[in-house]
Amino acid sequence: MEKAVSKVRTAKIELYRKQGKIHAKAVDGRFNRLRWAAVWLTQIIFYGACWLQWTPADTPRQAILFDIAHEKLYLFGLVLWPQDALLLAIALLLAALGLFFVTALAGRLFCGFACPQTVYTSIFVWIEARIEGDHLARLKLDQSPLSARKLGLKTLKHGVWLLIAAWTGITFVGYFTPIRELLPSLAAWQTGPWEAFWLIFYTAFTYVQAGLAREAVCQHMCPYSRFQGVMFDPATRQVGYDHQRGEPRAARRQDKAAGDCIDCAICVEVCPTGIDIRNGLQYQCINCGLCIDACDQVMQRLKLPTGLIRFASENELNLRSPLEPAVVPVVQEIAQKRPRIIIYASLIAAFTLLGAWTLSQRTLLVVDVWRDRGALLREMPDGRIENAYTLKLTNQADTPRRIEISADGLPGLEIIGARQFDIPAGSIQPIQLTLAAPSSANLSGLQPIALEISSIQDGLRLRQPSRFALP
Repeated sequence: MEKAVSKVRTAKIELYRKQGKIHAKAVDGRFNRLRWAAVWLTQIIFYGACWLQWTPADTPRQAILFDIAHEKLYLFGLVLWPQDALLLAIALLLAALGLFFVTALAGRLFCGFACPQTVYTSIFVWIEARIEGDHLARLKLDQSPLSARKLGLKTLKHGVWLLIAAWTGITFVGYFTPIRELLPSLAAWQTGPWEAFWLIFYTAFTYVQAGLAREAVCQHMCPYSRFQGVMFDPATRQVGYDHQRGEPRAARRQDKAAGDCIDCAICVEVCPTGIDIRNGLQYQCINCGLCIDACDQVMQRLKLPTGLIRFASENELNLRSPLEPAVVPVVQEIAQKRPRIIIYASLIAAFTLLGAWTLSQRTLLVVDVWRDRGALLREMPDGRIENAYTLKLTNQADTPRRIEISADGLPGLEIIGARQFDIPAGSIQPIQLTLAAPSSANLSGLQPIALEISSIQDGLRLRQPSRFALP
């Protein structure tokens, strides 16, 4: 009993691996170039898209703008309103399904190449390397006592990080407040409270996440890393180590019967999350492929085939012979019995078609009709009966409209007053309308009528049913 208690007391559950700051070694190769291509592509879009202008009807505006105050989303020539929330829901579903589909095919490919945490960490590490030196110089600097040189380098590095984080925050807020209006208000210290809050929050968030937290986000904070395993199957292609070919590890000069892995540990040195891929699949792995680039360089120097570490499925690593070429077409893997891939692809196709159909059926002119309930009818001296209506016309287009209204459904039904109205672009316009019809001995009570609203510019016609009250 005492021995059991002793074992429990000495047992340790390690919830956080304290290993200090990771200084990954820089490596060149095809996957590193792909990662930097993703960095350039995503940041050109993010930092540049808010500066694009759109000019409908000679009235320039920002091409992409989330106008929360006026409840509109501008996407170039498309203006979305709250009633278009279904389109937003479909877009979010497609994004989630696309992520699941890619994960089932190639693991955490998004994490390694397009995740904002990965992208900004890469940028911040690049800046750190330009200022403090390579990974060994940075490690030595961190371990050295405080000096004027160390203080100067650290101050310069963090200053540049803060500048990039601040510009990132400004760009983020620039998608909600037009960027060309935001910058002058910032210069004059006249930003609103919400703008100021998000500027400070997003700047601090970028600085802390990319500059200070780094790999801890992938290791301990990201929920995606925790449930990714349920999306994998034996045919999922991900970064893996070929145990059949690499083991047992040893320097080839010492033991010619050993595997191809010479235990140089360069795959660990270049890993941004500090894991050893040779220990098998780990949730911290972000599938960036940098260990592949590093290992391939070692294999080339040893004049051995590359691919000791590579993107491969569990089936491929377990079933192939050690020196068999590691090429399995993706189509061939999909053709295997993988129901989740078929389900994801089918759902993506279905929601894409649903979104396209919803967008095609979307009308740019929305009409709501309310009959005046305060006075059911008015009897005029000439014997006619009048009913009052309120029309709420929503022009969802980014150009103004002139509309014409007509009514039918009762003999002699006519509109009293103006029949044509101008509706500004992207606005909601209430219109008071009065209809009159002669009193009839054959009809009484509420009678069905229809209002026809026609757009003069494009010929769009809408019919809206209503009721006309007779004595």
